Amino acid sequence: MQSTASPGPRIPGDKPEERSKNFLDRLGPGLITGAADDDPSGIATYSQVGAQFGYAMLWTMLFSFPLMAAIQEICARLGRITGMGIAANLKRCYSKPLVYSVVFLLCVANIFNLAADVSAMAAASQLIFGGPSTAYAIAFGAVCLLLQIYVPYRKYANYLKWLTWSLFAYVATAFFAHVPWITALRSMVVPSVSFHVEYLMALVGVLGTTISPYLLFWQTSEEVEEIRIKKQDSPLKRKPWQALEHFRRIALDTRVGMGLSNLVAFFIILTTAATLHASAADNTIQSAADAAKALQPLAGHSAFLLFALGIVGTGMLAVPVLAGSAAYAVSETFRWRASLERKAKEAPEFYSVLSIATIIGVSLSFFGMNPIRALFLSAVVNGIVAVPLTFMVMLLSYKKEIVKQFGLPVYLRVGGWIATITMFLASLALLIGTIGQL
Repeated sequence: MQSTASPGPRIPGDKPEERSKNFLDRLGPGLITGAADDDPSGIATYSQVGAQFGYAMLWTMLFSFPLMAAIQEICARLGRITGMGIAANLKRCYSKPLVYSVVFLLCVANIFNLAADVSAMAAASQLIFGGPSTAYAIAFGAVCLLLQIYVPYRKYANYLKWLTWSLFAYVATAFFAHVPWITALRSMVVPSVSFHVEYLMALVGVLGTTISPYLLFWQTSEEVEEIRIKKQDSPLKRKPWQALEHFRRIALDTRVGMGLSNLVAFFIILTTAATLHASAADNTIQSAADAAKALQPLAGHSAFLLFALGIVGTGMLAVPVLAGSAAYAVSETFRWRASLERKAKEAPEFYSVLSIATIIGVSLSFFGMNPIRALFLSAVVNGIVAVPLTFMVMLLSYKKEIVKQFGLPVYLRVGGWIATITMFLASLALLIGTIGQL
């Protein structure tokens, strides 16, 4: 049962009735995190899963939604309770070598994911405008970096979110394609599990792109940013009487954000299963052009344009989250000032890490990687890296010196451990299966 502190004295401007009750105003970090979750890596992974396995993995969307929502809610609560990000909290409980290892793995996964995202954005733009993909990669990297340095992320994210509406084209396409709805719905509620390496790799990829390490760091750090921005707010360890209000907001925010993310993901799998699974010669997607064909039943010749808008829009949202979450983690580890709401001169180390991560990621995209394959592999890497991280986050949530009196309610404890154990078993099965094929 969730425990909260008894109400304490209130101060002016701290009354619940003075806060906005508008539904949209109550959505923040969770909604942004959900939008960033359907990044180019997610689009490519879900498309590959639908094209390769048809409807057989639709069950993963129904299964993963409560798990990803639980993990994100746990991370948001951690940031709101302590006023610190994940790395800073880890340092309070674990040895430096262990914390450094986790942060290093996060940075490696983030930079590889960033490189794959930028490559996909460049490939999608090349479909529309032609020209060298390298030029597009440099341009997208530069724009993302400059926006992060000179414009608060939440400000330009409000505009970029409109580009991600193009992803709902997958929802519309499902009603134009010939979807066998009975088969699809049965596949959604009845799991179809295989122990072939290709299936296990896809499963780890789906879990990795829905429960991504960078999103856990980002969600926690954004709650901390909210505390800094709003003068009436403080960490709950200092203002425990705000707990009920914020826990309700966090629950709503994360569930709406993750729900929208999973809805889009479900329809990407459904649409690509209906359009590409039967027609693809080897049931795999080899290029951005192949992936874009899933939208042809709805958009016809404009399918490439819709696909490009989705990839570029989600990429512009995700690249700052990838670089930013790495910068938050490194800065918290070394006790540097970390905030996207501050100017570069006020947090030079933070912005240096952010810039280096972006530059390395863009540079890696020059090595001729297959964007679609790289996106899929980045999701698999995230799935493996998430295992130790989610395990440590769950343990943090039980430590009273961290969460004080704010223990996790039963549904979060159950959901968080199921997510952690599931990702561990899937990664272990993939490792065993891969070794068995050698």
